[in-house]
Amino acid sequence: MTTEQAETIALQAVAFLVKDEELLTHFLTSSGLTLQDLKDRFRDPEILGGILDSLLADDPVLLSFCNTTSLSPETLVRARRELPGANEIMC
Repeated sequence: MTTEQAETIALQAVAFLVKDEELLTHFLTSSGLTLQDLKDRFRDPEILGGILDSLLADDPVLLSFCNTTSLSPETLVRARRELPGANEIMC
């Protein structure tokens, strides 16, 4: 998987989060970002990695995203590995 493909998947995750107010609020609270931060930096690879981290940490949300996008959880893991910070959290 290329970095560009990983970023595209992560942008799909951004769209998924912003469609659900509860998920968005949870992400913003847990990340320490404000909505304005997300708007300003949603293409930042570090933010995209954090969004994928958030999905990967919550199985029901992960599966809902995967069902919505027809992507496998393994695809999200591969995408996460291509973005900054993955070496810090993933084996």
